[in-house]
Amino acid sequence: MSRLIDYILEIFSYLRQYKARTAMTMFGLIWGTMTIIILLAFGAGVKKQMSINMHGIGEGIAIVWPGRTSIPFEGYGRERTIRLNEDDIELIRSEVREINRISPEFSKWGSTIRVDDKINRPNITGIIPEYAWMRNIMPEPGGRWLNDLDIKNKRRVVFIGNRLRDFLFGENADAIGEYVYIDQTPFMVIGVMIEKTQNSSYSSRDRDRAFIPYTVHKSIFGNQYVNNFVYQIDDPTKSKTVQTKVYSILAKKFKFDPADKETLGIWDTNEMEAFIFYFSLGLTIFLGIMGVVTLLVGGIGLANIMYVVVKERTHEIGIRRSLGARKRNIFFQLLLEAFIVIGLGAMIGFILALGIIALISAIPSPELREAVGLPQLNLTVALAATLILCTIGFLAGFFPARRAANLNVIDCLRY
Repeated sequence: MSRLIDYILEIFSYLRQYKARTAMTMFGLIWGTMTIIILLAFGAGVKKQMSINMHGIGEGIAIVWPGRTSIPFEGYGRERTIRLNEDDIELIRSEVREINRISPEFSKWGSTIRVDDKINRPNITGIIPEYAWMRNIMPEPGGRWLNDLDIKNKRRVVFIGNRLRDFLFGENADAIGEYVYIDQTPFMVIGVMIEKTQNSSYSSRDRDRAFIPYTVHKSIFGNQYVNNFVYQIDDPTKSKTVQTKVYSILAKKFKFDPADKETLGIWDTNEMEAFIFYFSLGLTIFLGIMGVVTLLVGGIGLANIMYVVVKERTHEIGIRRSLGARKRNIFFQLLLEAFIVIGLGAMIGFILALGIIALISAIPSPELREAVGLPQLNLTVALAATLILCTIGFLAGFFPARRAANLNVIDCLRY
């Protein structure tokens, strides 16, 4: 132990003796460490935010729109409009066992929702209770979501998005129990959505929408056909199987070719989840490579300096060897010197990276956070950076140290 302490003290004495050279060597390591940590932290932040944004619309859901046929089938011509009603939705529910939840969706644009002189024209959506579970819609304390009795009794109740509430009643106002007018019909507000992050949507974001029982939607707007329907599965690996079954069931009923992809439009978020996974993986690898290359430059600089150190201390090495120092002592001391230099550089780089990440996290920009998230310095990033630094430190010190240990004693003394 005392010998190790002596080695360390001697190494620090040597580093202080050559301050400029030590600083130049460490600069590359500091820059490389800081770069790889910041880049990997940004990659982790983007991945997390993309996942949050995607889950805002729902997890494991697919949205299906009826369209028009594009090819003739069994005597029926092309350009036939497919119209679905709630009975078709229930048919799919009963036939496709993999579907966990399903809801029709009736949409109305252009109608007004009014409180006194505050008028808005949101997407007024008619749905059934299980819709909220699929779309991650939760009520603020004191409110509730639509229930089966609302549907059955055609209650004129409405659940509104948080931003629509802010517009109609004021920011964070208590709107529960208040009345709004949809066109000329009064509706009682029974709930307001808890704010959520949602960058993906297929009509408008939930924070701007008004949700009413689909039975009421049909009676006041007169629309007997669904605009689209939403279903949810538990096993993402079965998403293609479920899509095929949905196509087959509706193709059989409405007499269109199951291979006619223009007849039904399907947006399956499970496919987006797979895209996010591979995109995030590719981004992490790309950023990691950039950081590793930057750190390698610092490692090469350290290796070159270590070769210079070996050359400068050749005579000293010869004296030590002649006094009984073993090869492994010479090798260990020089390898330890390389690790100390890279350790100091890594520590300073890590502290600077933490400071930069903290500054970026303190930027008051909700739009930026919602778009790309905040850098995430997690355990994976720290372990990856540590492993890379240890590898580079070992390689940068191993070869010069081995060369020094294998020098001929007589040649060293003559140097």
